[in-house]
Amino acid sequence: ARSYSLYSDTFRPVPNIQSVGLRMPERDIFVVGGSAGALEALQILVRQLPADFPGAIFVVLHVASESPSSLPAILKRNGPLPAVHATDREAIRPGRIYIAPPDYHLLVHRSHVRVVRGPRENRNRPAIDPLFRTAARAYGNRVVGVILSGLLDDGSAGLATIKRHGGTAVVQDPQEAIYGEMPASALQSVEPDYVVPAADLAATLISVAAKPALETVPAAASTHVAKEDRITEFYLDAMEDPDRPGTPSVFTCPECNGVLWEMPEHGGPMRFRCRVGHAYTSGTLLAEKVHSYESALWEALRALEESANLAHRMGRSARAANNLRSAERFEQQAENKEQHAGALRAMLLENENQVPAPEVKDAGIEQVS
Repeated sequence: ARSYSLYSDTFRPVPNIQSVGLRMPERDIFVVGGSAGALEALQILVRQLPADFPGAIFVVLHVASESPSSLPAILKRNGPLPAVHATDREAIRPGRIYIAPPDYHLLVHRSHVRVVRGPRENRNRPAIDPLFRTAARAYGNRVVGVILSGLLDDGSAGLATIKRHGGTAVVQDPQEAIYGEMPASALQSVEPDYVVPAADLAATLISVAAKPALETVPAAASTHVAKEDRITEFYLDAMEDPDRPGTPSVFTCPECNGVLWEMPEHGGPMRFRCRVGHAYTSGTLLAEKVHSYESALWEALRALEESANLAHRMGRSARAANNLRSAERFEQQAENKEQHAGALRAMLLENENQVPAPEVKDAGIEQVS
């Protein structure tokens, strides 16, 4: 058996200390993911953590890629732990909060982090699943995964991977989350160890940190998880590997239009990944297909209205030239296109009433002072 130095700057293995009567190391890798509405819960969490919290905390919030994020400053103002945007290959240290920078995935390796601009997963970069997946593979049952408020289902597959590797799953209570869809999806994918309101998150993590993490539990499907991680880091050998995980499906990638491979589920949600690495859970893929369908309707509506307008003008021109038969034909075409356009408008109005509002990225982060 091996144990790990809790306060080592690099979290390197040390000889087994159980035989000399010392305390076994604690669960010390905490990965946190959220989206719309998660900032409020995250502020409550860091505000209640002690300055001597023994674990390293890694955070992914869905943030807008085109603007800087003030999340590190916000978290430092709200709690005693130092919070920074992670830098590539930075050493992991306890009592520190590492935050994914905008437009970069945050990944956890043994002793250090990676910050990479790999393919988007679940429409996002940073995405929660890559963080959770890499942490589980690197640290096994020392990992505690936390899902906060948000829409859709990013993080559900990653939390299932953490559970398969013997880690701990903590989910914010969907009933009290500002947006309960993401926590609810996580509850459908895994059997959580704790479901708590935001006010109880810190106490829960402190309690979990005090529990010993013994041998890492071997996990099923570690080989395909490792291949996925290399795809996320954009390694060419993984991108071109003919023995890629999954089987080709009938669906295409909404981002690049390539074939999607259906990934093995292994207890988590149905997932898909394309040749160049874009990845989707079934829920996110469905949302993307609905969005594509609506975009196609708007494009068709525009084409019909332009065609009707042009037919009206051609009809007026033919009538001015005393070409009555042509004028009638053009006017009939215009009337038909206007009828079709009216049907499309009705469909778009129906979709507007039924489809959930799009997720607001980095909700509230820039407004907090």
